Amino acid sequence: MTGSRPSDLAGAIDALFTFLRIPSISSDPERRGDCIRASDWVARAFEETGLDVERIATDGAPIISGADVRGRPRRLLFYAHYDVQPPDPLAEWRSPPFEPTRVRGEDGDRIVARGASDDKGQLVAVLAGLRAWRRERGEFPADILFVSEGEEEVGSPGLQGLIAREPERFRADAAVIADCECFARGVPAIFYGLRGLAYIEVEVIGPRSDLHSGTYGGAVDNPANVLAAMLAACRDAEGRIAIPGFYDSVRPIDGDERARIAAVPFDEEAFRADAGVPALRGETGYTTLERRWARPTLDVNGLTAGFQGKGAKTVLPARASAKLSARLVPDQDPDEIAALLEGFFRDIAPAAVEVRATRHPGAKPVFIQTTGPAIDAARRAAVAVYGREPLFVRNGATIPIVEVFHNRAKTPCVPTGFALPDDRIHSPNEKLDVECLEQGIAWTMEYLSAFADL
Repeated sequence: MTGSRPSDLAGAIDALFTFLRIPSISSDPERRGDCIRASDWVARAFEETGLDVERIATDGAPIISGADVRGRPRRLLFYAHYDVQPPDPLAEWRSPPFEPTRVRGEDGDRIVARGASDDKGQLVAVLAGLRAWRRERGEFPADILFVSEGEEEVGSPGLQGLIAREPERFRADAAVIADCECFARGVPAIFYGLRGLAYIEVEVIGPRSDLHSGTYGGAVDNPANVLAAMLAACRDAEGRIAIPGFYDSVRPIDGDERARIAAVPFDEEAFRADAGVPALRGETGYTTLERRWARPTLDVNGLTAGFQGKGAKTVLPARASAKLSARLVPDQDPDEIAALLEGFFRDIAPAAVEVRATRHPGAKPVFIQTTGPAIDAARRAAVAVYGREPLFVRNGATIPIVEVFHNRAKTPCVPTGFALPDDRIHSPNEKLDVECLEQGIAWTMEYLSAFADL
């Protein structure tokens, strides 16, 4: 591996541990102060890297911009976010989620904490790479802009709005999106497609209050029963989403891409074992990778209804609710899909209940070019660090800002990363291998070098 020294890695680990202790959960209004603290940490880290810092206020967490702009011929933008997902369920963590723990064992050396992989560890890796470049080689070979936000996990509303108003602020010759992962250990990846997202909460409301299930059961519609039936109606026996119009705009997978996906060295059994399920199952007619990357989904992310305590309580709940997310593919629109979902639930609800729907920020799917200077520099950096060509693959996840950089700011994007598929992002015991942190530092330096040579 080239580009990093032991001191770079040690300093990055120390910085990351401090950063990870800040519970910057953007979806929790009670954590707004912690999101501000995390933004302060980012601002100081940018300053220590020699970047001029601008703090941009939003309705949520601030955007932090760090720049070294001196009129060089090229401009390079880096992006990573400082907010994290909630740590629930807490009981499944082997160590406190915001007390980072370094675990060394036969299966590797890793840092365990919420945000270790998504995305604080990757942000720290890029910063450490920039610092190493400046220390060892002096001035940057291009103008540098590093943008970090604290609302990625809730759809990036502040940054999306800023780019819509001031797209020229974010125009660059390349935007490195350090929020993805390798395809496998030692196998780097560049993602040419990301799914979009529509997200709604559905609430079914029945009686004024919980009722005795013996006295009222069979005479009053149970909101929990109604919601369960409504959710079951969303999918047919073949795994297809049964909401009218849901697939109308879906771009089919053409034969060439199906061949490319089939050629990816995917270990389906290892994927099943890592998921911890007895078998894989999904939409009929598609492979596992096609379902994950190129087909839309609809999933229940949370359910709330009735008595949740220990023991038994015979009540008919007054309310039941579900949180649902739909991952979208080209050419689906998140607003259109959210409207379809809302209309579907209202149409099939019985007259004995009321249905309310709340829409959360969505994101459009995106396809990027797999050629050009920005991508070629990433390919060369991957070869230098990992000793092999990167795979060009899709990703089933959503990074809202990629589509916005790509389509509104007209900046060529390089969605990539140094994390691993088994890092348990969004789950208990999220981790980042120390080796991946080191590779991220080295990759950043190699990308700067390759970008300068182009």
